[in-house]
Amino acid sequence: MPSTFTGLGTELMVTGEKSGQWGALTNTNLQIIEQIAGGYVSIACNTTGATNLAVSDGAATDGNQVAHRVIELTAALAGNITVTIPLDVQQLYVIKNSTTNAYSVEFKYVTGSGGSVTWISGDRGTKIVYATANDGTNPDIVDCGFGTGDVTLTGTQTLTNKTLTAPKIVSGGFIADAGGDENLVFTEVSTPVNELRITNAATGSGPILAAISTSATDSNIDLNINPLGTGVLKSGTSAVKIAGKETMWVPATAMYAETTNGAELAQTVLSAGAPELKAFAFDASTAEAVQFNVSFPESWDFSTAVTFQTMWSASGTDAGTGGFTLAGCSVANNIDYDLAFGTPVANTALANSTTQDDLMINVESGGVTIASAAASTNTIFRLVRDTGTDTNTGDLRLVGVKIYFTTNAANDA
Repeated sequence: MPSTFTGLGTELMVTGEKSGQWGALTNTNLQIIEQIAGGYVSIACNTTGATNLAVSDGAATDGNQVAHRVIELTAALAGNITVTIPLDVQQLYVIKNSTTNAYSVEFKYVTGSGGSVTWISGDRGTKIVYATANDGTNPDIVDCGFGTGDVTLTGTQTLTNKTLTAPKIVSGGFIADAGGDENLVFTEVSTPVNELRITNAATGSGPILAAISTSATDSNIDLNINPLGTGVLKSGTSAVKIAGKETMWVPATAMYAETTNGAELAQTVLSAGAPELKAFAFDASTAEAVQFNVSFPESWDFSTAVTFQTMWSASGTDAGTGGFTLAGCSVANNIDYDLAFGTPVANTALANSTTQDDLMINVESGGVTIASAAASTNTIFRLVRDTGTDTNTGDLRLVGVKIYFTTNAANDA
C-alpha cells in the first residue's frame, strides 16, 4: 500500500514502504510539523478575486502554504478578495492582513457555505482563526476573538461601536480629546446621591440636562454651573443673567421731604433748552432728610445688607466734601408703618470738583442693614446729608440714589 498524506502535507508511510528513506522522510515530516506549530509564510495575494493557498504533500517549504501557523497576506488590492484553503485542512492560524487599499479580505474554505472570517474594507491587523473542517461539505472557519484590535488592560486601543453599560471613571479621571488633553473631568464627593442626566431629543425639541437623585429625601435639587474666577455663564456669546447683585435707581422725583427738617425739592434751569436739574437741595449746616419707599422683587435676598451710591451736584464752587447716610426698615402685611429705621450708614464723603453743576458720584457705601427685612414687604428708606462729617459749605442738590441689593433666585415665582 503506498504512502498517504494529511491535509497539511505530512507523509503517512506504511510498513514495508520507502526502504532506506525513512530517515529523510521523517525529518521532512518533523519540519512540516514545525511549520504547523509556528512557521511563518508571506503570501502575495491576487489583487482581485480569489487566492487559493496551496498544499505541497511531503514538502517542508514555503510552497506548502497551508501548513504554516502564521500567515501574512500582502497585496495592493484593486477589489475585494477571498483567500481559501482546501476542505480537509484543520489548523489554528495567526493571520496578519498587510494588504493595502480599502477593500475587504475574506478567509474561507475553497468551497461550501460554511463560516468565514472577514477583514472589512479598510480594516487591517491580525486575527487568530480556527479552521475546523467539521463538515466535509460546509466546514467553518471561526474567529477566535483574539487579535491586534482586542482591548487589553495596559494597551492603547481605539474603540468603535462599543456599548458601555456602566463604565467607571476614578475621581479626577477624565475623557480626553483626540490629542489626549483633558476634555471632561470627573470628581466625586463622599456618599453621592445627586447626579446629572443627559437626554437627547427628537426634531423640534432641545436636549435636556437635568439634575436627578437616588435619594428619597431630595426632591428639589439645584443645577450648579460655576465659571472660574471672573468668568461668566454664557448662552452663545451673551452672558446669562443669574441671581446676584442688582441695581435699583431712585430719582429725586420719587422721594419726598421729611416733615421736620426736610430738604427742598427744586427745579433748576442751567441753560435754555438744556437738561433741567430736578433735585433736592440739602442745607450745609442742618442735617436735612428725605424719604422714599420701594418694594424689592421676591427674589431679593433680604438677609443680605444693601449698599448705596448717591449722585449730587454742588450749588457753588466750594471744594469741600459731600456725603449722606442711609437707613431703612421693611413693613410686612398687617404690620403698622410706625416702625423704627435701622442703623444709618454713611457713604464716603466726596470732594466737589469746584465747578458748579458738575455731577458728583460717591463711591458705593458699606452694608446697610434694613430693620425687619423680609420678603413681600414695603421698604422705606431715610436719606440724610451727613453734615457732621462732610465739609462743603453750600447746598448739595441730590439727583438720586442707586440701591444695590442681592437676589438669590432666578425669578420672582
